[in-house]
Amino acid sequence: MAVKTFRPITPSRRYITVASFDEVTKGRPERKLVEVRKKTGGRNCYGRVTARGIGGGHKQKIRIIDFKRNKIGVAATVKAIEYDPIRSARIALLEYKDGEKRYIIAPDGLRVGATLMSGPDAPPEVGNSLPLKSIPVGLSIHNIELIPGRGGQLVRAAGGAATLMSRDEGYALVRLPSGEIRKINEKCYATIGQVGNLEHENVVLGKAGRSRHLGIRPITRGVARNPVDHPNGGGAGKAKSGGGWQQLTSPWGLLAKGYRTRDRRKRSSRFIVIRRDGRPMKSR
Repeated sequence: MAVKTFRPITPSRRYITVASFDEVTKGRPERKLVEVRKKTGGRNCYGRVTARGIGGGHKQKIRIIDFKRNKIGVAATVKAIEYDPIRSARIALLEYKDGEKRYIIAPDGLRVGATLMSGPDAPPEVGNSLPLKSIPVGLSIHNIELIPGRGGQLVRAAGGAATLMSRDEGYALVRLPSGEIRKINEKCYATIGQVGNLEHENVVLGKAGRSRHLGIRPITRGVARNPVDHPNGGGAGKAKSGGGWQQLTSPWGLLAKGYRTRDRRKRSSRFIVIRRDGRPMKSR
């Protein structure tokens, strides 16, 4: 995918960049594989705002993605590469030999007409889904399961790729995009290849209106408010880092810098071998 730039005829056009959509081959989605996305505006069931900065935006439809890839041994043909408005990656429409159609996340290099398959006997080629015990060591993978049969939960964003490093005692060591090395049950499935739409990180919104199209509302900085409205508000002059005794917090007083939010007693911590900061995980 390439990123298109524009002549700076207007101030917003000076920095704005747009995805080219060259790889997209179909406009309208499959009617049976979409459902309307109901928007909440950041409000809960009582009508109270629980997530600020959410609201408005263009109407969207949810594409039902097959994260489980559980049609074992049934060949499928790639019919189209499509755009998904609620995710950064492109999606691919598969049609199986029995006539069923499903969407999957489109890996980089997948083309219309390719034949894909899932299962332990599938060849380790781009787009095929295999258990970790059947994938050659060193390959790039995405859409990785954490619990066998639950469906892919890790590495699903545009350009994402993990690396299968080794296998030992029923577990596979996988290096995630964050740098974390994690043990995953070798019965879990993963898809071969890197997630497509690699240039997504280079897209610049360029103007406030594009944020509003995405349903993102503006939020005022805490340091720009009054003390009654935010813990970071008030003070004489500016203090970007908090300044003096003040520590940057959320509107409810939760520390925003230097405060680890992960539960120290979380059970899944025992599967982390190397943390994303490069340090080994301490056993408890």
